[in-house]
Amino acid sequence: MKLAGRNVRSAVFGVFFALIPGLASAAGISDGVVRIGVLTDLSGPYADLSGNGSVEAAKMAAEEFGGTVAGARIEIISADHLNKPDLGASIARKWYDNEGVDLIVDVPTSSVALAVQNLARERNKMVIFSTGASEALTNKECSPVGIAYTYDSYSLGKVVGSAVVKNGGDTWFFITADYAGGQSMEASVRAVVSAEGAKVLGSVKHPFNTSDFSSFILQAEASKAKIVALANAGSDTITAIRQAREFGLAKNNQQLVAILLYLTDIKALGLEVAQKLLLSTSFYWDMNDKARAWSKTFMKRTGRMPTDVQAGVGSAVGHYLSAIKALGSDDGLSVSKWMKENPVNDFFVTNGRIRADGRMMKDMYLAEVKTPAESKGEWDYLKIIRTVPAEEAFRPASESECPLLKK
Repeated sequence: MKLAGRNVRSAVFGVFFALIPGLASAAGISDGVVRIGVLTDLSGPYADLSGNGSVEAAKMAAEEFGGTVAGARIEIISADHLNKPDLGASIARKWYDNEGVDLIVDVPTSSVALAVQNLARERNKMVIFSTGASEALTNKECSPVGIAYTYDSYSLGKVVGSAVVKNGGDTWFFITADYAGGQSMEASVRAVVSAEGAKVLGSVKHPFNTSDFSSFILQAEASKAKIVALANAGSDTITAIRQAREFGLAKNNQQLVAILLYLTDIKALGLEVAQKLLLSTSFYWDMNDKARAWSKTFMKRTGRMPTDVQAGVGSAVGHYLSAIKALGSDDGLSVSKWMKENPVNDFFVTNGRIRADGRMMKDMYLAEVKTPAESKGEWDYLKIIRTVPAEEAFRPASESECPLLKK
C-alpha cells in the first residue's frame, strides 16, 4: 500500500484503510476517523532508531485491528519535525486543529516533545512519547493526556549508572548533548552515581549533530575519570564512540559508557567497535516468543529488527486502539483514563501499567553488547544481564512533582 504525500514544511505521508462496506461511522468518533500522527525524525540523526520504522510499527498496529475500530477507519499519517521545537509545534498544532488528528506518537528530541505536550494538554488531545527521554514529561510537565511509554532519563541512569558504579566505576566524566534530553540524562545519571558513592569529575556539552568530538574526548582524557559517559543519542552517540575508540580511551584505563544506545547504533558501529558496551533497554527483539514473532514481521517490512522505541510505538498504538474499541469514543481524556486503568500484555510488555502521571511502568533491562565471537548472526547483538523491575527502574511516585499523583 503506497503512502500518500502531504506537505507540512516537510514530508507527511498518509496510509488510508478503506471502511468495510456497510459499516457505519461510530457516533463516538469525532469525525468518523481515528487519525494517528507519527511525529518523528525521518531524515536526521534519529531517523534509523525511530523514523520510518516508527511509522511502520504504527501501521502494523492499525492493521491488527483490520484498519477500523469502533466503526471508524484508522488513518496513519507522519511528518518529519527535523528536531526543531518550533516546527514540531507547528505540525502538531495543524494536525490537532485542522486535520483531525486524535493522537500524536513517537516524538524524538525532548525539546520537541515538551512543546507538543503543552499543545496536547491545551486541546485535550492525546500524545504518547516513545523516543523523547526527558523525565519532565511525567514530572513537572505531566499532562492528563500525555503518556511516556518506553523509557526516560531517570530509568536510563538507574539501570546503567548503578550497575557501572557497583562494578568499580567510582569516577565519572560526562560528554553531553546540549539540549533538554541530554542535560536530563546527565542530571539523572549524576544523581544515581552520586547516591552510590561515585564522584563526578566534570562534564562538557557538545552541539547537536556533532561531527568532531576530538576536543570533548581530550577533556575527558584529561579528567582521568574511570568512566566517560555519553549523554546523547543517535548519530552523535555513534560518532562519539568511534572517535573515542580511535583516541584509545581504553588504553588509559577509561571505560566508555553510552547511556542511550540503540540496536541500530550497534549495527552502524559493528560489534568489533561496540562490543562489551553496557546499555539500558526496554525491549529486545530476541527476548521471548512474542517479541520474536512481532519483530520478524517488522523485519520483513523494513529490512531490519526494531529498536525499543519502534516496538514501543507499535505497542502504544495498539493499547490506544484497544481503548477506543472498548469506549466507542476517541475523546482524549476518556481514552487516556481507560489506558491507565487497564494493563498492557503484548509483545512489548508483560503486565505493564500506566501511572496517573503518564509513566508506563514496565521492567527495564541491563544489556551488554556481544563480542563478534558470541554473535550467531546479523542482529544477534545483545545479552540481557539483568531485569530491573519497574518500581526500581523508574522514579517513585512519592518523589515526583507531578500534581496528577497528588490527587
